[in-house]
Amino acid sequence: MRAITIREFGDPSGMVMGDLPAPVPAAGQVLVRAEAIGVGGVDAVIRRGTLGSGYRLGMVPGSELAGIVTAVGAGVDRALIGRRVWAFTGTDGAYAEQALAQAVDVIPLPERLSSVDAVTLGSAAAVAHFALLQAHTSGADAVLVRGAAGSLGIATVELAVRLGARVAVTTSSAARGRRLQALGATDVLDRAGIGATNSPQEFDVIIDIVGGADVPAFIDRLAPNGRMVLVGAVAGFPPADFGMRLLRTFQQSRSISTFSLASVPPERRNAVRAELFEVAAQGDLHPVVHDVMPLDRAVEAHRQMDEGAVFGRVVLVP
Repeated sequence: MRAITIREFGDPSGMVMGDLPAPVPAAGQVLVRAEAIGVGGVDAVIRRGTLGSGYRLGMVPGSELAGIVTAVGAGVDRALIGRRVWAFTGTDGAYAEQALAQAVDVIPLPERLSSVDAVTLGSAAAVAHFALLQAHTSGADAVLVRGAAGSLGIATVELAVRLGARVAVTTSSAARGRRLQALGATDVLDRAGIGATNSPQEFDVIIDIVGGADVPAFIDRLAPNGRMVLVGAVAGFPPADFGMRLLRTFQQSRSISTFSLASVPPERRNAVRAELFEVAAQGDLHPVVHDVMPLDRAVEAHRQMDEGAVFGRVVLVP
């Protein structure tokens, strides 16, 4: 089968297309023939080599795909064979014509939801749902989505709006801001958090997808009892002393936490994903696809992400 591998960490050019043996499902696994492969921010962070030593040269990047189950391992219901599913592969394996996933990480898809739309929403919408839940978000809250132009940010905007919250976004241009307003955002701020004079200056909830050196400045934008949830680090990790911003405003009872779907039991996250897929199939949640590219253009997809040119999600197809 054809697959993308990481020959060298760093620049997107370190990814190359090649031929690999087709995988064979072990006990508890399924084999999926890819129809669509999601390109996510975490893929770029792993490709850059900034997440430590847990990743090896020669790995196949990618964590989610949608397609047809062609084989199952021991202990897996054979009724899955021939079904169209969304699948989570872990932190690697999806940029390929075929990929393995644990059966517990596979969800059959509604007929009305395309495979391209499924990988646009599969991880992003679930993370957005649970991050808003962790922040105890309600319709009375002012919410800021920091870095809202990607698939995770867009899903967070839409789900926060569905809760009834007033939603502000940070993004890189007025044009992107208008697109986010069409999805329900009320206030558009620049990347530094500056907006119109009538934009909120403090927020009850900040969902931060960006991370990096500016995290402390956004902690300062939390209202009393405000909650920040870090769900990404596309700009790198915050400064080592970022927690001092909380201690210096101790009496305001602000808080900050991190969120990863790995902390959610599989049955619970699968139930939420299945529900969100149905909501999208009914047209009440909007997958925003920036572009659909052939698998052999994975390098170009990552270049566009690195340049900040992507609004929504890039999807690869074999």
